[in-house]
Amino acid sequence: MRHWDALSTRLRLRLGLDREWWLLAVAAGVGALMGVAAIAFIMPIRWLERLPERMEAAEPWMRQAAVLAAPVVGALLTGAVFWLVPSAFRGHGVSRVLYAVNRQGSSIPLRIGIRHWLASTFTIGSGGSAGPEGPIVTIGATIGSNAARWLGGTGASMATLLGCGAAAGIASVFNAPMAGIFFTLEVILRDFSLRTFTPIVVASVVSAATTQTVLGSQQPLFGAVPDVFEGQSGVFSLAQTPAFVALGIFCALPAVGFMRLQPAAERFFSRLRVPRNLRPAIGALMLALLGALYFWRRPFGELLPPFFGAGYHDTRSLLAGSLYGPALSDTPMVMASVAVSLLFAGFVKAVATCLTLGSGGSGGMFAPSLLMGALTGGAFGLGLHAAGFASAPDPSQCALVGMAAMVAATAHAPLTGVLLVYELTHIPSVILPLMLTAVIATTMSRLLHRESIYTASLSVLGIRLGSLSDLTVLRRVRVADLDLHHPEPVQPHEPASRLVEMLQQRNIDEFVVQEADGRYRGMVTSRDLRETLLNREIIPLLTVEELTRDDLPRLQPTDTLDMAMDRFSRHDVECLPVLDGTRLLGLLSRQAMLKRYQLELEQAG
Repeated sequence: MRHWDALSTRLRLRLGLDREWWLLAVAAGVGALMGVAAIAFIMPIRWLERLPERMEAAEPWMRQAAVLAAPVVGALLTGAVFWLVPSAFRGHGVSRVLYAVNRQGSSIPLRIGIRHWLASTFTIGSGGSAGPEGPIVTIGATIGSNAARWLGGTGASMATLLGCGAAAGIASVFNAPMAGIFFTLEVILRDFSLRTFTPIVVASVVSAATTQTVLGSQQPLFGAVPDVFEGQSGVFSLAQTPAFVALGIFCALPAVGFMRLQPAAERFFSRLRVPRNLRPAIGALMLALLGALYFWRRPFGELLPPFFGAGYHDTRSLLAGSLYGPALSDTPMVMASVAVSLLFAGFVKAVATCLTLGSGGSGGMFAPSLLMGALTGGAFGLGLHAAGFASAPDPSQCALVGMAAMVAATAHAPLTGVLLVYELTHIPSVILPLMLTAVIATTMSRLLHRESIYTASLSVLGIRLGSLSDLTVLRRVRVADLDLHHPEPVQPHEPASRLVEMLQQRNIDEFVVQEADGRYRGMVTSRDLRETLLNREIIPLLTVEELTRDDLPRLQPTDTLDMAMDRFSRHDVECLPVLDGTRLLGLLSRQAMLKRYQLELEQAG
């Protein structure tokens, strides 16, 4: 028995689980629960989205009127949910989860999950331009957070189980466990440690397996099946590299525009002098007017405007090679005209999404990003063919890669974009262009817009998220890169009264003690001097040497910021000396160190 206990202990330590081995069992439970919860969340939305198809017996104008009225009704119901289940946070699903991770100890009240579940069902099911992924992330994170709290988890275990629920939700909706894993690690937790990675993998795999078992199918819940990608198996060649680099840059531009349009819409609706819970209805009314304009231009078009709902049906159409076949066989002018139409459709989708979510509707931005990426990529591919580039990739392949690029650019998450699209297609040949384009799009997006679409609302609250690892930031900056303070030194033999004079006249409270030849001897700290001032009568009897401390740690120019922070944490001082050998280069203050650390986090995020 002792042998097995020792072996179990070594195994837990090697896996990084230590005493929290129970996380694996709980993660599996959260994954199974989320597999069922995802079905229960998605199916009503899909049923509501198909209502227009069930109105075949009605007159066309009656069906169109019902389609236009549905978002307003759904928005009113959404407002009612918000009134019944209030929340002080002014952000959307994923942003709410990020706020909980960074400011609330990964604790999310159960009512938040219920609020997003009901409100998103009404918003998306009625035709609001939003996706179900953001809400399912919030629902999963709520379940994971509450499971941790009910089981007495604290600290890291709460964050890990919150991440398990979020990853399990994505894994179920897309049948993409890898995308769920890396979305959680890359965007929500920003932690790739084995201790976090292992339970999240378990939750994602169990969740996807549960969903497949219940449905008896491997197709994603949102309805895109692998057969639409059968024509995308072209070989990636070196000649196509410039095209995909350009596609990454091209996709970053509308992504940045979308990220700037969203907060502008939120500011617009926040200025309206109407109750907050009625604002979603105003946004839905504007969306209905946009839909009415679409029906006016196309009276015998589709039952549902393409910018209504999540848009997965339209994404499937854009990935089908048959969509571009007629245009590719026509003149360059026709190809250019179709490309412009696709770009305009992407712009309308962005506006529709901002009307829905900017007014306060509930839903996610994942699905709109995928559709906008497919539209942008398809337009780019057609533009290349119209310009006469013989080696240009197929427009449908560009649409596929554009999906990953748009997700990566808006979320600042290239791994998520690549893995999501790959798991939807299972085509190995798309991996290389996916990776190249997603990385280029993310880089360009960060250059043009520091915040991602999920962190923008957090930055308004003064919350700055670092890079994937704060330790990386700490180790990248050296003491020599920081602003050092150059004090006026004192010598050991001088009277202690001189320190009091310098404190009163020059407001100096950290003193460097040097020998006559410039060698560093030690420091007199402000704390030591204050304690001495309590007995002023002994100050004339003391010298500087008697107050000097030589036990304080010393920094070198090559020391990194994490080393400096560690030494500050061990001593209650405001400044530490920076030495080159025995020569003093200056003092590093705690304030200067923290200021530079915050700057690095902002630049890295």
